[in-house]
Amino acid sequence: MVLFIVMVITILSLGFLSRSDVELACGRNMVLRAQMDYLAESGLEHARGLILNPQDVVSEYFTGATGQQLVAGSGDYYDLEVVRDDSVTTNRCNYIIDCNSYRLRNGEKIGRSSIRGELRLDPCIAYWAGSDTTVSSKMLINGDVYCDGMLTNNGNINGDLFANGLNGSGSIAGQQKAVGDLSLAWPRVTVQDFTSNYPVQIIDANSLSGGTFGPYNPVRVCYRIGDLELAGGVKIEGMLIVDANLTISGNGNVITAGKNLPALLVSGNLIIKDGCGLDVYGLAVVEGQMQISAGATGVNIIGGLFVENGIVGDGNITITAAPAKTAIVVWSEGGIAGKWGQAAGAFFRNIERK
Repeated sequence: MVLFIVMVITILSLGFLSRSDVELACGRNMVLRAQMDYLAESGLEHARGLILNPQDVVSEYFTGATGQQLVAGSGDYYDLEVVRDDSVTTNRCNYIIDCNSYRLRNGEKIGRSSIRGELRLDPCIAYWAGSDTTVSSKMLINGDVYCDGMLTNNGNINGDLFANGLNGSGSIAGQQKAVGDLSLAWPRVTVQDFTSNYPVQIIDANSLSGGTFGPYNPVRVCYRIGDLELAGGVKIEGMLIVDANLTISGNGNVITAGKNLPALLVSGNLIIKDGCGLDVYGLAVVEGQMQISAGATGVNIIGGLFVENGIVGDGNITITAAPAKTAIVVWSEGGIAGKWGQAAGAFFRNIERK
């Protein structure tokens, strides 16, 4: 009888021990899964920071990385893949981020977690006017607009509007907000800063046509002291600085920004004549006015247009915000390098676990 009782107690004890081992293993698996889930979310934040600051990566924007560690020396890793949504031109501010986290044990990946997020850079200023300005009926702006004054909108704004006042009959896809709602400053883009910190290619002629400048290695600044005319077929890669007025009097003129550089800086006025056009890929800063004739074939800017004294005229203009192209390195008053981008923030439109 005693042996029988001991056997029963032993069997029951073994059952309890087995169940305890299973419960303990389940608890460890739940802890591991929670750790991998949090690690995957940390990967999303890693990608978010580099998308907002593409100056820190070699490519145009952060496209991903493998074998990243949140804690150095740990066995926990995550892989990132980033794809910009270029399905339509108005979506250059959207990025799809895939993050796969895992723990390496004896060369085997365990405890995997996969997460996908759609990141939206917002607000993202495509057109900034430092004073009263008019968006004509021939203007299309894919992105947000900032006007430090009264804005007369007769065109199409596919984004939010930050302005001191609004009139006109044009369409606004987003919301109208106060200028104080935007935590973004006008970029410090000066002639001295960029001619002092990059190799300079001096432009001696006051008129160019059918010429190509660049690509240079290292990237260069094309610098004109005095008025400059682009008479057609001029291609510049790097940055163009005109320390006076820039006149566009032909077609086929293309300016493409170098990495971390604005595409164009004009200290005077930017003048677009009848039957003429200009393509800009990057940030264009005009300290005077942009004067565009009604018969101009068009100005196409993939990046951003910042005009201190607004736009005058009724020519064809299309501006599409492209934060990866407009992110630049700037300098403070003390000559210290910093970063600037046209996106003042970012949020995840949706996050899903796979």
